[in-house]
Amino acid sequence: MGKLIIGAGLVLIVIGLLYTYVPQAINWFGHLPGDIRVENTNSRFYFPITSMIVISVFIHLLLRAMRYFS
Repeated sequence: MGKLIIGAGLVLIVIGLLYTYVPQAINWFGHLPGDIRVENTNSRFYFPITSMIVISVFIHLLLRAMRYFS
């Protein structure tokens, strides 16, 4: 469990550094085909379903790799 928490922390640090110093690298998130975005004059609805699927697959592969190498 400790390795998992350390791995998650390292991933969050890398994402934070990318977001701070190279924001163009994460600019695709939320703008993929399949992300639902409805904007009216008084309201906004946003549901990044495709982006969440991509993140879910990435996390799944990361956890499988951690299990394989440990």
